[in-house]
Amino acid sequence: MKTDFILPDIGEGIVECELVEWRVQEGDPIAEDQPVADVMTDKALVEITAMHTGTVSRLYCKQGDIARVGEPLFEIEVAGDEKAESKVESRKSKVEESQSTEDSRQKTVKSGESKVESRMLKVESKAGSGSLSTVDGQLSTNSKVLATPAVRRIARENDLDLSQVPGSGRNGRVLKEDILQYLDQGGAAPQAAPATATVPSAADRTEPIKGVRAAMAKQMADSVSTIPHFTYAEEVDVTALDQLRQQLKPRFAEKDLKLSMMPFIIKALELAIRDFPLLNSRVNADCTELTYLADINVGMAADTPMGLLVPNIKRVQTLSLEEITAEVNRLTALARDGRLSQDDMKGGTISISNIGALGGTVATPIINKPEVAIVALGRVQRLPRFADDGSVTERRIMQVSWSGDHRVIDGGTMARFCNCWKGYLEDPVTMLTALR
Repeated sequence: MKTDFILPDIGEGIVECELVEWRVQEGDPIAEDQPVADVMTDKALVEITAMHTGTVSRLYCKQGDIARVGEPLFEIEVAGDEKAESKVESRKSKVEESQSTEDSRQKTVKSGESKVESRMLKVESKAGSGSLSTVDGQLSTNSKVLATPAVRRIARENDLDLSQVPGSGRNGRVLKEDILQYLDQGGAAPQAAPATATVPSAADRTEPIKGVRAAMAKQMADSVSTIPHFTYAEEVDVTALDQLRQQLKPRFAEKDLKLSMMPFIIKALELAIRDFPLLNSRVNADCTELTYLADINVGMAADTPMGLLVPNIKRVQTLSLEEITAEVNRLTALARDGRLSQDDMKGGTISISNIGALGGTVATPIINKPEVAIVALGRVQRLPRFADDGSVTERRIMQVSWSGDHRVIDGGTMARFCNCWKGYLEDPVTMLTALR
């Protein structure tokens, strides 16, 4: 029996999603709960699993298509009716065996012709879906290469064999930077014919804004147009903090945890919010009510292959430094692979943008509405500074840039809050006095 798989409700308010990658093809056998496809909502990448055991008989969407909730995604021939069908086939075969040798030969010829036609139809179907029929082997090779769905999409758009791209990621994973560098160096899949002189060497390219990028565009435009932003910049001496981090790194490494400055920054932020709860609040649409939030869920803006995502660490006020480090490591790995869940993305109360990891010292971050504040961390630099005795010493300096919602936070409150947070970072031992 054939039945359609209807795309279910995969998130509050989500009515459509982009089909990022099929994990099966028509004719493939599948088991119940086996991953069938990856779809991208405006918040996260979601894995679609099979609801029955059987065989995929039809795919209704191609990679890159927009699938709507409540509509068929693929057709499956459910296992269970195979026995009845096999009996019918057995009876037919007995009848065929009783026919003359000539009739058998004719049927064999017809069967061979039908197989050829079937193969031709499959090739034409593959060609119509946007890929060359001769790339069948290349697609099989691509599926074995470690790469994110976004990287595979770039490879498809450029008819590129991912196995030819050197991967610099973990376990040979091909990163977005690897494939872009390969294309810049002239790497490309073999073409059926050389490019003619009439094709322009450079041309404008238009593509739709979908998925995470579309959600980001909508969110940022809404934030800027409805929240009066102001920015407060400061520098933080993280010399002592980095020394403490270096001292603790081996102990964290024993537990397979990578200790960066981020867990300290997050914990110091939580401690400062205890004295300035206004920074962890929300204001209603017409700015008539202010809600002070009980939980401190710190978001970390992540530059992923799919666009800007802001997963958050839940209830930081209850977590130790080790637990925060484990969450930072987990969310970073999931964001890199495009596997963040919707729960990881929901409920943030204040955000951090670590733009300094890529470069730059000062920024004007956009508030992640409905939050009321966000901080951008600049690159840590070794700079000369005057000591108390007048001598010049080398210090590790990090510029920070706060953006606040001026409807509820004034400049004085932001300055006092930042000084409190800065105090914990410059003298991290003082954090021990505030721990509970």
